[in-house]
Amino acid sequence: MARVLVIGGGIAGTAAALALHKAGFETAVHEAHPDAAEDIGAFLTLASNGMRALAELEASAAVTAIGFPLTSLRVLDDTGAERAHTPMGETSDPHLRYRCLRRGHLNTALQAEATRRGIPVRHGARLASVEEGPGGVTAHFADGTSATGDLLIGADGLNSAVRRSVSPATRPFHAGQYVFYGYTRAASAPGPDASITMVRGSGAAFGYAESPDGETYWFARVSGDPLPAEELEQGTPADWRDRLLPLLREDATPAADLVAATGDDLMVTNATEIPTGTPWRSGRILLVGDAAHAASPATGQGASMALEDAVVLAKSLRDAPDTESALTLYEELRRPRVEHNITVSGNISRGTHTPSAASRPSDEDLARLLEWGADLWAERHPH
Repeated sequence: MARVLVIGGGIAGTAAALALHKAGFETAVHEAHPDAAEDIGAFLTLASNGMRALAELEASAAVTAIGFPLTSLRVLDDTGAERAHTPMGETSDPHLRYRCLRRGHLNTALQAEATRRGIPVRHGARLASVEEGPGGVTAHFADGTSATGDLLIGADGLNSAVRRSVSPATRPFHAGQYVFYGYTRAASAPGPDASITMVRGSGAAFGYAESPDGETYWFARVSGDPLPAEELEQGTPADWRDRLLPLLREDATPAADLVAATGDDLMVTNATEIPTGTPWRSGRILLVGDAAHAASPATGQGASMALEDAVVLAKSLRDAPDTESALTLYEELRRPRVEHNITVSGNISRGTHTPSAASRPSDEDLARLLEWGADLWAERHPH
């Protein structure tokens, strides 16, 4: 097997293409959006595990050139009192430190890196259907074009078109919260440098971090039923401020001032997840990233899990004796970890019990799993 079609040019898809290219496969990315700026309003944190995956892809420089590092976590209660302040992640290695950045900027950086390595990234290619045959799998696009490969990777996100071919009955569902994201330079964010502050508010879970150039990134997670689609489409930043501020003004924390000082750089989304146990593959088709295992944003692990997917998938295909064995190996390695994250993150969003971390690999085991030189198949099938 040599030719891989990647449907979706977001974080999961572009990272998968980088990994597959490094493993020696012919890879092309097909992205529905006309440019790289999908979801440019929201921001995310890449945790140390995600940064480790990027390092194994030799893509650290493309990402550390944007955003800013986070080295500690601070927790405030609803009175504004500091309850904890601890180191966060692998702070000793600049390439493995947590990083805060805008999603759209990360997409652009990864796509630019793919193009630099000679990986085709085609924009405006909206998938219409997938057709499997004895000699390969063909993606048909809405503009009448098509592409054929030996394997098709569905990395097209929460509302995946590829997933309709693999698990047509699967539907994303509400995770119990809606989430606001915003940016402001008009109010100071108190706290140490390179720290993310989490506020355990009485009406919302709030978090903020200030960039080195003085811009504060903030989010708020509010429990409740999903916001209707028409409200999300028609709502304005002023509407969202008016909805959020009364929940924050009950507390003596910096949250309300930061939101009040935010202008048009404010958006809201529903927290959504994919049910655990959802099928990931059918024949020559495999789902990765949010298309397979979207979780609520409460743990902040979505992008990092997608980057892990990319490395483990490429290594599985590189090391296993055939495609079927490779995809089986990939699923065995990934499903327990990502579904644990879905469960933990969903429970945080819903305010229910979080299970133990028994299914999570240790940091040492994860590092070994991601290490590019380690043979995944040989380590699990010793002679």
